[in-house]
Amino acid sequence: MSKLTDVPKRLLIGRALRSDRLGETLLPKRIALPVFASDPLSSVAYAPGEVLLVLSIAGVSAYHFSPWIALAVVVLMFTVVASYRQNVHAYPSGGGDYEVATTNLGPKAGLTVASALLVDYVLTVAVSISSGVENLGSAIPFVVENKVLVAVSMIVLLTLMNLRGVRESGKLFAIPTYVFVTAVFTMIAWGAFRGLVLDDDLKAPTAGFEIQAEHQGLAGFALVFLLLRAFSSGCAALTGVEAISNGVPAFRKPKSKNAATTLALMGLLAVTMFCGIIGLAMASDVRMAENPAKDLVHDGAPVGDSYVQDPVISQVAAAVFGDGTFLFVVLAAATALVLFLAANTAYNGFPLLGSILAQDRYLPRQLHTRGDRLAFSNGIVLLAGAAALLVVVYGADSTRLIQLYIVGVFVSFTLSQTGMVRHWNRLLRTERDADRRRHMKRSRAINAFGAFFTGLVLVVVLVTKFTHGAWVALLGMVIFYATMTAIRRHYDRVAEEISAPEEPTDDVVRPSRVHSIVLVSKLHRPTLRALSYAKLMRSDTLEALSVNVDPTETKALKDEWDRRGIDVPLKVLDSPYREVTRPVIEYVKGLRRESPREAVSVIIPEYVVGHWYEHLLHNQSALRLKGRLLFTPGVMVTSVPYQLESSEAAKKRARRRQEWNAPGAVRRGPVEKRAKEPTGKD
Repeated sequence: MSKLTDVPKRLLIGRALRSDRLGETLLPKRIALPVFASDPLSSVAYAPGEVLLVLSIAGVSAYHFSPWIALAVVVLMFTVVASYRQNVHAYPSGGGDYEVATTNLGPKAGLTVASALLVDYVLTVAVSISSGVENLGSAIPFVVENKVLVAVSMIVLLTLMNLRGVRESGKLFAIPTYVFVTAVFTMIAWGAFRGLVLDDDLKAPTAGFEIQAEHQGLAGFALVFLLLRAFSSGCAALTGVEAISNGVPAFRKPKSKNAATTLALMGLLAVTMFCGIIGLAMASDVRMAENPAKDLVHDGAPVGDSYVQDPVISQVAAAVFGDGTFLFVVLAAATALVLFLAANTAYNGFPLLGSILAQDRYLPRQLHTRGDRLAFSNGIVLLAGAAALLVVVYGADSTRLIQLYIVGVFVSFTLSQTGMVRHWNRLLRTERDADRRRHMKRSRAINAFGAFFTGLVLVVVLVTKFTHGAWVALLGMVIFYATMTAIRRHYDRVAEEISAPEEPTDDVVRPSRVHSIVLVSKLHRPTLRALSYAKLMRSDTLEALSVNVDPTETKALKDEWDRRGIDVPLKVLDSPYREVTRPVIEYVKGLRRESPREAVSVIIPEYVVGHWYEHLLHNQSALRLKGRLLFTPGVMVTSVPYQLESSEAAKKRARRRQEWNAPGAVRRGPVEKRAKEPTGKD
C-alpha cells in the first residue's frame, strides 16, 4: 500500500530533497518577483473593474471620479511599498508583520496580525482562482458552466505545483507572469499611441450600453460614501504587498537588499498597469454594472440573464487590439493564467507564517516541519483545503468573495507600521550617531505616515464593506485568534506539566516494586515470547492474566498451561458480560489502589502483519487495551511483537522502496557532487 502511494507521490512532486540542499531553493530577484508579487501584479485584472462596478450605482456620470480614485490608490501603494522597504531591512528573518507587531506591540497585537494575514491568504487563493475562472470563461463556455469544479481543480493543480518546492514552482510561474506584464504594457502603449497619435476612436464592446443607475443624483454624504466604497474596492490592488516582507528568507543574499528591490519593482509595475487600464477604460467607454442583467441597457432594453459581463481588462483589450485578434487572445490567456498563479503569493506566505506560528506554539507543530521537497507541505495543504471550501460556499463568484477581501491585509498593514514607529523610537533612545539618527527619523516618518494612511483606509473599508461581507473576514480572524490562543494555552500547560523539577518527585523516585502482567488469550508462540521477555525484566511480581470470555477456551488454556508446567502463575478474570478491556483495566487499577508506589508493567503480545487488510483482522483488543491503559497513572505498557510471514514480505518491499530511484535520478547524479548554491549577489 505504501509503495502504491509512494510512486505517484514521487511522480507528482518529485524526488525527496536532503536538508542540506535547502540553499538550492533560494530565489534570485527575477524568480522572486513572479513568486511573491504575482498577486498585486495580477490584481490589476479585477481591481479597476471593482472601482467601476461600485461607481455604476450612481450611473455613468460617476465614472469621471475613477481617475481620482486611481490616484488615491497610487498614493497608498507608494506609501505601503516605502513603508515595507523599511520592514524588510529591519526584520529580515521572515516573520514580517507578525514579528514586527509581536516585538513592538506585544503578543496580542502579533496574534491579531497573524489572524488577519491567515484569513487574507486564504481569500487571496479563493479570489484569484475565481477571477481567473471568470476571465477564462469569457472564451470557453464550459468553464462558465462549471465554475466551481474548474476552480477547485485549479486549486488542486496549484497545490501540487507548490508541493514540488518554491524554486521549481517559481520557474513555472515566471513565464506567464512576465508574459502578462509585457502584454498589459503593450496594450497600454498601443492604446495610448492609437488614441493620442493616430487619434483613433477606441470603443469597448459595451461602449454603446447605458447604465440604469440604482441611485440617481447622489450628492453630499451619500456620494462621499459611494466614493469611499469604490476606493476601498480599488485597494484590492494592494493585496499581497506584505508577502515579500514575510518571504525575505527565501531570497538569495543579500536578502534584505534583494527583497527591497523586488518590492519597489513590484510597486512600480502594479501602479503603472492599474492606472493605464483605468485610463484606457475611460477612453474606450467601458460599462460595468453590479447587476448587469437589469442595470445594463442595450437598444432600450435590459441585456437579460443570458448576458455575460466580461472583465474590464478584456473589454479594454478588445478596444485596443480588436476582439478575437492574436494579441487579444494572448492577453486573455495570460490574464487567466496569471490570475490562477497569483494565488502562489499566498502559497508562499501562508505556509511560512504557519511555520513561524507553529514554532511559537500558536499552531500545531506539524506546520513547522518541511516536507519531502523542503516546502512546508502541511501548511500548503491546509491553505488549499480552506480556499477550496470558500470557493464551493461562494460558488467561485469573485464579486461576492472580494467583499470579504482587503480587511485582513489592512489590519496587518496598520499594526505593522505602528509597530515600526515604536521600533524606531526604541532605537533612537540609544543611538548617538548623527547620520544613523537622521536615517532612523526619516524611516520613522515614512512608517508613521504609512500607519496613519493605512489606518484611515482600514476604517473606510470596515465602514463601507462590513454589511457587504467584510464581517465574514472579521469572523474568520476572531476564529483564528481564538484557536491559536487555545493552542498556545494547551502547549504552555503541557510544557509546564512535563518540565523537569529541581526537587525529587514521584516521577523520579524509584518505585518500591514492579508488578508485571503478561496478557494471555491463547498459549502460542507470541505468548511464549512475551513470557520469556517478562522473565528477563526481573520484576518483583510476575503473573499471566487471562479474561474468561468463553469457559471452554479458558479451561483448555488452563489445562495446556499446567501440562507445559509454565512457572508463571496464571490468573483468570471472570467477565459475565464477555468484555475483555474492562476487567483488565479494573484489575490494574485495583493493584494501583492497593500499592500506590508500585509500578505496574502490562506486557501485550502482538502480531506483526504485512498487509493493511490484515490489521483489520488482528490486534484490535490490544489497541483498545493500550488506549485505555494510557490514561491510568503508574502503568507502563509494553508490546512484544511477533513477526508473521507477511511482515517479512513487507520488509522486502520496504527495502526495495529504499533502493528505488525516481525517474531521472541517475541522470542527475549523486547529491554530494551537485553544484553548490552561488553566494554572490543577484
